Amino acid sequence: MSDGSARPNAFALLPFLVFAVFYVGFSLYAQHLGVDMPFYKVSMPVAFVVASAFALCYNRKRKLEAKIESYAKGMGETNIMIMCLIFILAGAFATVAKGSGAVDAAVEVAQSLVPAKLIVAGVFFVSCLISLAIGTSCGTIAAVTPIALGFAGPLQLSPGLLMGATIGGAMFGDNLSMISDTTIAATRTQGVEMRDKFFANFLIALPAAVAALVLYCVSGSAAGAVAAPSITPQHLLLVAPYVLVLGLALVGLNVMLLLFSGTLLSALIGCLLGKLDVMGVLDLVGKGTLGMSETLIVALLAGGLFRAVSDNGGIAWLTERIAAFIKGPKTCELGVFVLVAVVNLFTANNTVAIVIAGPIAKACADRFDARPVRIASVLDTASCVVQGLIPYGAQILIAVGVAKGLGAAVGTGSLIASLYYQPLLAIAVFVSMFVGRKTR
Repeated sequence: MSDGSARPNAFALLPFLVFAVFYVGFSLYAQHLGVDMPFYKVSMPVAFVVASAFALCYNRKRKLEAKIESYAKGMGETNIMIMCLIFILAGAFATVAKGSGAVDAAVEVAQSLVPAKLIVAGVFFVSCLISLAIGTSCGTIAAVTPIALGFAGPLQLSPGLLMGATIGGAMFGDNLSMISDTTIAATRTQGVEMRDKFFANFLIALPAAVAALVLYCVSGSAAGAVAAPSITPQHLLLVAPYVLVLGLALVGLNVMLLLFSGTLLSALIGCLLGKLDVMGVLDLVGKGTLGMSETLIVALLAGGLFRAVSDNGGIAWLTERIAAFIKGPKTCELGVFVLVAVVNLFTANNTVAIVIAGPIAKACADRFDARPVRIASVLDTASCVVQGLIPYGAQILIAVGVAKGLGAAVGTGSLIASLYYQPLLAIAVFVSMFVGRKTR
């Protein structure tokens, strides 16, 4: 995104610090005031605008017009534009599918697969399936948490344990789903196919998910039985778009075409079943695309900010420092993991963390001959690990908020102690770095 001629300059990274101080500082202030979900009251685009303004004022030796032109080129970089197009289509698909009843059908189908005696493990399994289908951990948590907490009283299970299983399963799908924001961002920043990234990620996520499933089986067994919903042909028809999108992605169909196909099929099924009409579909498509507006704006501003920082030598300095302890492709993966994890801690948003760290990771991967598909996988995995553990992240905040609304008092500490999948996922990716196949 830059010509690479800028000399390394640590001070050029100050815009990133301005972003972090502005965003985290005002979020902590909101928390002090007692505002609900304080880290989501501060607009992420506003924080990027403030950081961008600082970046454009940084180098007084260059004319402002030239800096603005370069910033705009960063915003309009090809990968950023393609990413935005995919976000738009993903938003349309997710909204139309939900409007057709596909989300509710997917929840009920997954519920029917829950073993009555192993309900906590079943909740984890259900969350994995739902998040893999709908591509959003937040949506999965909002849909599954009320169902999971409904088992707490009758079966005398810990609400924190049930919520931990829900969040863990949600992060599994967030990491793997073809329509997840994190998958889109990771693959586009590294220039790899979603199918290839899926298989690379699956080999990491599956052992962690199996281990978490076993732990939930051991710690969450319950007496009694839970009535499973009856599955009808209509349920299977409604979830067909999710199956179509996953199947077409795995055979390598262009992501934009598969998202368009999924949206069209969801609309046709919704109309066939009388749940939607033509005007309803158009309304949902509009709402879905507009619902991605903040993500689109963040992607554009992040592209411009990265270009400005790069022009001033900040990226060259950061790459040099990361390179100081990198000895080859495997330690490059470790460096990328640490980088995106730190960014995620500050932003509390895994997609934004990938958009910021992705270009830096790409530069390091090119320098040390690391496989792009592995870097994409590490980017996505690291962000999901951190996002699923931080108490001020949307996932835990939504779960706690839903529980509070249902009258269940769940402490954040006990909830985090029940998050088995995320630490296991971190262990799995570290193991894959150093005992897996060569990454060259």
